[in-house]
Order: sequence, then C-alpha cells, then structure tokens
Amino acid sequence: MRTGTEAGAEHGRPRRALAVARSLAFLILSFPLRIVEFVVVVALAVVGIATTVVWVGIPVLLATTELVRVCADLERRWVRTALGVEIISPTRETPGQGPLRRWRTRLTEPTTWRDLGYVLLAFPVGIVEFAVGLVGVVLLPVALWVAPSVAWMHGRLAATLLGPPRARRAEAEASRLQASRARGVDAAEAERRRIERDLHDGAQQRLVSVAMSLGRARSKFTDDPDSSRALLDEAHADAKKAVSELRDLARGIYPAVLTDRGLDAALSAQAATAPIPVDIVVELPDRPPAAVESTAYFLVGEALTNLAKHADATEARVRVWREQGSVVVEVTDDGVGGARLRPGGGLAGLADRAATIDGTLSVVSPVGGPTVLRADLPCTW
Repeated sequence: MRTGTEAGAEHGRPRRALAVARSLAFLILSFPLRIVEFVVVVALAVVGIATTVVWVGIPVLLATTELVRVCADLERRWVRTALGVEIISPTRETPGQGPLRRWRTRLTEPTTWRDLGYVLLAFPVGIVEFAVGLVGVVLLPVALWVAPSVAWMHGRLAATLLGPPRARRAEAEASRLQASRARGVDAAEAERRRIERDLHDGAQQRLVSVAMSLGRARSKFTDDPDSSRALLDEAHADAKKAVSELRDLARGIYPAVLTDRGLDAALSAQAATAPIPVDIVVELPDRPPAAVESTAYFLVGEALTNLAKHADATEARVRVWREQGSVVVEVTDDGVGGARLRPGGGLAGLADRAATIDGTLSVVSPVGGPTVLRADLPCTW
C-alpha cells in the first residue's frame, strides 16, 4: 500500500502524458476536418445564394442548412471523444411538414446559427491550433504547457457554441439539481431506515435481554445466588455485545479515524481490511469539507465491497485528487468487467450517495475488464 507524494507523482506522470497526447492529437487531426467543413459549407452557401433567383438555390440552401447540422453533430462527438468535454446536444424544434417548412423551422432556430458560427469560426481558429500542434511535436515545453491549454480553450468554445443556450443550460442544470436533491433525500431516507433496523434488530434486542437478565438475577439474588451469578454473567456478555454493535453502528455513520486523521488514513484502514490488495493514492492539498470526505469514504467502502462480491478481481486501486472545483474519487479493478448502472443495483446506490452532495458517478466497465468507477464530488475549499 502506497500513499503520499511519491506515489502521487508516479501516478500523475502517466495522466499528464495522456492529456498532452490527447491535446496534440486533437489539434493536429482536427485541421483536415475543419478545412472540409468550411470549404463545403461556404461553397454551397455561395452557390445557393447566387442561384436563388432561378429557384435552384432553394434546395442548395436547404442542403446547406442540413449539412451545418451534420457538421455540428460531428464536432460534438469529436470534441467529446478527443477532449472528454461533454457537450449537451441542444433541443431542436419539431420541423413542419414539407421541405420548405422544415427549412424555415431550421432557419428560425438559434441553434442553427450557433452551429454555423462554430463551423465558420473553427477554421481560422484551427489554423492557429494546427500550428501549435506541429510545434508541440518538436518542442517539449510547448507540448507540455501550451497544447493542453489551447485544447482546453477550444473545448470551452465548443461547449459555448455547440451546447444549448445559456437559458436552456440553466434550466437543464436546475432539473439536474432537482433530480439530484430527490435522489439524495431517498438515499438519506434509506440510510435512516438502515440505522433504525440495525438498532431495532441489534443493540435494542441486546439491551432488552440485558434488562431481562438483570431482573431475573435480582429476583433470585437471595434465594438462588448461583443462578443469579450466572444471569449476571449473561447480562454482562450481552451488554458487551450491545456496546460492540453500537460502536460498529457509529462507525458506519461516521468513522472516528476519518474525523481524527482525514481521508488518507481512513481509506488506508479500509484497504487493510479488503480481501484483495488495494493501492491507495490520495492527492489533496487540504482536507475537503466533512460532507465530501464522508461521501468519498463511503463510496470507496461500498465500491470495494461490491467488487469483492462480483468483480472476481485480484487487485484494485483507489485514487483521490482535486480537479477543477471537485474532488474526484476513482476506483479501478482488474476484474471481469460488465458492471452497469442499473436502477435498484449496487452502483445505483453509489450514484444516489454521490447525488446527496450534487456529485455524479460514471462507470466504464467493458466485458473482460478493467472496471473504472469515477465519482466527481463538487467541493469548494
């Protein structure tokens, strides 16, 4: 088990190298695509406008409008694949019947003009990006520092123009937060019922048994001291078991090691009890808020329990780091894969726990493995 700066640097280098490689690939490979899109769209638009007076230009412009939509959809997928920037596809209006009505609907949509603006702007921007990508192949400092920044800025540009308008993004975010709050309430209610059930079936029954044994011992204290002594021993044993169950229950609510020593020590304690070797790497400059710490702790604990039961894994790795205003928790195992987020399943429960603090959970688990579970937990220090 490794923790600390040395392990964090060891795992940070491959991640940085992957980010640089993805950025350079995006900047270089995007340029041919941008040339084709720009030339074809501009040529069709010019031909369509020039021939509108003889009605030939109408179908040409109609085709140009559809081509802009196709190019924008292609760019969304490309940016998502190459940069990992998730761009929500904007909601389009239902077109009318017939080609002319459909065209009129498309022309009156703000999304169409935003798509066109991106296609036209991406070409001159792509020239600069292509030059940066070529220089980055030769000069290492450019590759390490400039190329990822340029790729990041392009991702922001694509998200702004190719995503839904700001008002719709706000509506989508409000809907997501509302759903997240509802799932958080459900998760909290399920946790309350679990605690109530554990108290009723465990410690409460033990304490009732202690009370009954003490009552019987008191009634026999004078006439049958030997039986009274046996009943006291039984009550003492039940009291110790009740204390142990209450301690376990309290640890399940919020472990003392997490409060006293932080997430690194708490996750290391979890890994020590796991049935398979678990590598722990925590790279946090400061301790996050208690809600984030506890959510990360229980996410890892439940994830390790799930993979021990179902993944048939021989080893696992847990990494926690800070990224753009979030604490990212990633659990990787070398098991059989095939894990999915299904309603009512164990992974859905993890997603609900993350949702209690507006976090999100994603799972990548191809058949044959490996499985990568990632939780993004919003955090402000």
